[in-house]
This record gives sequence, C-alpha cells and structure tokens, in this order.
Amino acid sequence: MPRTRPSLRHIAPLIEKGLKGATLVLAIATPFVAYWEGLKHRPYKDIVGVWTVCYGHTGDNVVIGKTYTEAECDALLQADLREANGYVRRCISVPMLPHIEASLVSATFNLGPKVVCGSTLQRKALANDWPGACAELDRWKHAGGREVRGLVLRRADERALCEGRAS
Repeated sequence: MPRTRPSLRHIAPLIEKGLKGATLVLAIATPFVAYWEGLKHRPYKDIVGVWTVCYGHTGDNVVIGKTYTEAECDALLQADLREANGYVRRCISVPMLPHIEASLVSATFNLGPKVVCGSTLQRKALANDWPGACAELDRWKHAGGREVRGLVLRRADERALCEGRAS
C-alpha cells in the first residue's frame, strides 16, 4: 500500500468504476487509514502500550515476534475496516455521503466504537447535523492522558474528509 497522502481526488475514479455502498466507503477509507497508520511488519507497543502490527491492527491475534507479510497486513486492515464500518452503520443509522462514512470508519478504527456509539458525534449525526458531527472529530486527540500531535493532525484530516474539503 503506497504511503501517499490520500485526497478527495481519488474518489471520482472509484465512483466511475461503479463502486458504491460499503465497497466505495472502504475503498476511500483504506488508503486514508494506511497513510495515517503506516506499515510495520513486526509487532510493537503503541503509545499507550498496546501490541500493534501492520496498519494499526491490535487484538489477541497479534503474534509477538512474528514478521507479517504484506498480504497478511492487507487482509488484517480490510477485516478491521469492515468491523469499524459495521459500528458506523449500526450506530449512525441515517444516510450519509461516502466520504463522511469513510472519515468515521477511520476514526472508529483508530479509537474504537465509542467515537460513533454513545457519543455527541453520534447524537449530532442522527440529527443530520453533519457540520457538528464532523467538528466532534477534533475532540479525540488524546492518548495516555495527553494530547498527541499525530492525533491532532489525523483528526484534522478526518474532519477535512468528513466535511468534503480534503485536499
């Protein structure tokens, strides 16, 4: 997966290919998440001490000491994004544009379901207050009890994608 910053320009060709629904959302979210997570073939502890591998994958199936192949990492990323998208669709049960959904998939992948389930973001989205919902992404910038510059930057990119203004 290339490490180039994704933009809204890559969405039009996906639509022209006939992608829609969850397939389109995941096609938008995949390079976005891959860019922000980066690829690490060997497990490492993240900023809060959670064992992580590949494109930010965590969980009981991370094998310490194993070197993961690119194919394994791609498969883990797709499974993780499908899971995150499931939370987004269950908790925000109103129609949304694909780029909005993709931004919420990225945030949910990174932060867990709490960002879209039981949050102010969820309440605003369910009320179709999309500017307010997108703005809520800025709040999720802390790890280990402190503000993290990388999270500030990622949330700014997620918000820009959510608002349809990603460069």
